[in-house]
Amino acid sequence: MSSHLLGIDTGGTFTDFVYLHDQQFQVHKVLSTPDAPQEAIFRGITEMGLDAIAASGDLKVIHGTTVATNAILEGKGVPTAYIANRGLSDLLYIGRQTRPELYNLEVRKPAIDLPERLLFEVGARLDANGVEISGFSKNELTQLKRRIKKLAPRAIAINLLFSFINDSHEKEIEALFGSEYFVSRSSFVLPEYREYERGVATWLNAWIAPLIEEYLVSVKQSLQPSTISVMQSSGVTIAADQAARRAVNLLLSGPVGGLQAAQTISRGSRLITFDMGGTSTDVALIDGEIKLTSENHIANLPIAIPMADIHTIGAGGGSIAYIDEGGLLQVGPTSAGAKPGPACYGLGGTKPTVTDANLVLQRLRADNFLGGRMHLDTDAAAEAIRPLAEHLHMQLLELAAGIIDIANEHMTQALRVISIQRGFDPREFTLVCFGGAGGLHFCDLAEALEMTSAIVPVNSGVLSALGMLATSPGREIIRTHRKLISDSSDTEIRRLFASLQAQGERELMEEGVANPQAKYSLDLRYLGQTFSLTAPYHDLSRAEIEFHELHERRYGHRLDKPVELLNLRLHLEAKGTELKLPQWEKDPGEPSSLDLPGYGRVVVYDREQLIVNQRFTGPALITEAHATTLVKKHWAVSVDRVGNLLLEKAGKPHERNRRTVI
Repeated sequence: MSSHLLGIDTGGTFTDFVYLHDQQFQVHKVLSTPDAPQEAIFRGITEMGLDAIAASGDLKVIHGTTVATNAILEGKGVPTAYIANRGLSDLLYIGRQTRPELYNLEVRKPAIDLPERLLFEVGARLDANGVEISGFSKNELTQLKRRIKKLAPRAIAINLLFSFINDSHEKEIEALFGSEYFVSRSSFVLPEYREYERGVATWLNAWIAPLIEEYLVSVKQSLQPSTISVMQSSGVTIAADQAARRAVNLLLSGPVGGLQAAQTISRGSRLITFDMGGTSTDVALIDGEIKLTSENHIANLPIAIPMADIHTIGAGGGSIAYIDEGGLLQVGPTSAGAKPGPACYGLGGTKPTVTDANLVLQRLRADNFLGGRMHLDTDAAAEAIRPLAEHLHMQLLELAAGIIDIANEHMTQALRVISIQRGFDPREFTLVCFGGAGGLHFCDLAEALEMTSAIVPVNSGVLSALGMLATSPGREIIRTHRKLISDSSDTEIRRLFASLQAQGERELMEEGVANPQAKYSLDLRYLGQTFSLTAPYHDLSRAEIEFHELHERRYGHRLDKPVELLNLRLHLEAKGTELKLPQWEKDPGEPSSLDLPGYGRVVVYDREQLIVNQRFTGPALITEAHATTLVKKHWAVSVDRVGNLLLEKAGKPHERNRRTVI
């Protein structure tokens, strides 16, 4: 394994880099280039002086990319043919009967960029047990190929009924097209029941895969002979040359890196993570390990692919403040992004943002942004905010504080979604704050949820990129096997898991990964329920007991009903790099002070001059190259042996066992 590791996280505003060699870190940040994300990557590598190492083949890059997510949000997929059973080609148009807004009489279904001319049907059919009812008629496949070729799509999605039980018909169609098109079949992408969700995942995979492939080929060729892996939404990596086959698995490619780092830095703790960047805020709950879900939505489309259970809202440093039609101040979800960015960036932006408000309130240091490489324009920030203040007959500082309060409320609600609404008491967790903008807001959020402990990790401004270095190659594979537990046997379940494991190990072998570790789990539900809960699998009796306990914790009760097995889940993960943070060894320095609106005279610390075991209380401002931390009154701060900031609400007993990496 290479001793030169580079984690890259491409965000909506900044692209972050963390380079690790001989247990020493180098961090860097550049403005993202949304129209061509690879340009920011190449510029960052050059500015860090890593060109020669990349050219020697000694650099191993682990990349979290937003290309897949942006393609879906912006509707920029490629022309894709959709093949279904006869009578079911309009499935993606119809969707589900469930309405996202119960009392809205004009609810619009999610937009699907799938013209009717690209819908195709075949006569082959399986029954609910995977037994063939009818095969392909004579010349049917030949005619299908001719019709599709005439329309010249770039990709093909195949979604046939019950293919998760018997994939023979889908494989016949796939073989028909060879390598002429990118072909995505549902029995590979998501071999799971519910044909609508399976169809969406299969179509999205085909719709964005050529774009992912083009992007990764560009990055890979520029870095050759060095290697590049891509973070998947489930928290394991995939080789760049295989990533396009599972393009839909990259939708949370960047944010999950922060969860990996948070879990590594604070092993054994119950954590709520808060990642505030320039464009959005991502929050998640870690109760022992990263939680996965198959019930996410992006662009109002269901994404049933296993991915980290991250809740994202449009509230970041670049979120734009405005006055709505009712005359009320609002913030987000529209963002100024990297271009033109907040007004204070001096890149042409004129609309007021959260970053501008923080600067006007002097919580950001204009001369120390990005370690002094970028100077912030305080006057431009004030001029952007002033029209809103005048319209609402408020003072400038009062309006800026209002922008912060509204953004905080949005983020507090997001934290409630992943904790209180799921049966967890946030007071029993530690808030882990990261992202370039997170340190300015986390005390407010912790207090809103009555949380009394928090961690601001070392390199918090680039923590997602740091987390890339703590990840390993792997796969998350799911397959439907619907049966009552009472009618199942461990022999049968283990045989099915062995088949899934063989598939995953073959894929990993293609990227040179051998002997991955396996974790098994089952999706279970009471007979008659619609949704399921995931329980670890060792044997069926223990899984059933754990399901009852999970159900009672989530919903407050358990039922005296038969338990049904729905899906098998396999997590394969190879042994990766053990991320061990170096000892924090800094020279102490003298803090300064300033008058901070709303706080009076506060002490300003340079994080690079804090020493191990140093302790102080707020209010205080802690500056560093890629982030700023605002510590409110009544919060006590201590520095651990690797440089993490551990915070406790003053006067509260220390009830949590937090263990950081030594």
